[in-house]
Amino acid sequence: MGETTVKSLDDRTTPSSPIVADGRWAWLRARTPRRPRIWFELLLIGLSYWVYSLIRNAVPEQKAEALRNADWIWRTEGSLGLAFEHAVNHAVNSVTWLIVTMNYYYATLHFIVTIGVLVWLYRWQPGRYAAFRTVLFATTAVALVGYYLYPLAPPRLMENKDFIDTVLVHHTWGSMASGDLKHMSNQYAAMPSMHIGWSLWCGLTLFFLAKAPWARILGLLYPAATLVVIVATANHFWLDAVGGVICLAFGFLVAYFWYGTWPHRLSKQVEPVLAVAPEASAPARRKPAEQEDQDQEEPVGSGR
Repeated sequence: MGETTVKSLDDRTTPSSPIVADGRWAWLRARTPRRPRIWFELLLIGLSYWVYSLIRNAVPEQKAEALRNADWIWRTEGSLGLAFEHAVNHAVNSVTWLIVTMNYYYATLHFIVTIGVLVWLYRWQPGRYAAFRTVLFATTAVALVGYYLYPLAPPRLMENKDFIDTVLVHHTWGSMASGDLKHMSNQYAAMPSMHIGWSLWCGLTLFFLAKAPWARILGLLYPAATLVVIVATANHFWLDAVGGVICLAFGFLVAYFWYGTWPHRLSKQVEPVLAVAPEASAPARRKPAEQEDQDQEEPVGSGR
């Protein structure tokens, strides 16, 4: 009694947890999939991005330490035989139309695709929206810790390494950290890469939830293409991408422990959660045998 049901992808129904009206189990309400409210989501996303930008850009730039860390990353990749950023940067820069396209890719798709996937989840996957949004928010929050603890210069700002800042060279609007926009963003917040964290979030969301094979394939190609872009434009080392993957893994774990399952395993649609009166949640108490006998002996018209 007092149970509501959640519709799953194949039209089966699964019961959701009852919420007791006296508040003893009110914490379950936050964990139960509910239909998102557009005004709240817009406010939350806007406020969260403002806080993220404020904190990220308020972190001391620490140029000297950021350059030392970049040199260490570069030497480490070299010792692994995987210091390929310089070769990719110069090779792609030699093809003007390609590098210009990548500059605009870096500047725009990071936001456009992420917002598009959020809108798609909100409209067609409301039962899973909150869980996937939680993954994204937790991923971004832990990235701020990385920016604070490990300032890192991107390859294009390294000294005497001959990396090309493709935005400056081709006069394109391709990065908040180059050209006229560089004063609006922390220059030394390269680790972890949220271009990878967000793009992989988009890709996995589409891969797990989309029905069309082409959409699932594009979901996997998107973070792969983003990796090429961040390296070719000299905005990140490939190890920054590893940092972004670790942050995303943390985000998924947060959602798993909060909702009790992986986000893609939640039901696609959700019905409203019903409140249950405290007495309705407990089994009815049986009257003593003597009282039952007295009730049966009372005349129907006794007026009592």
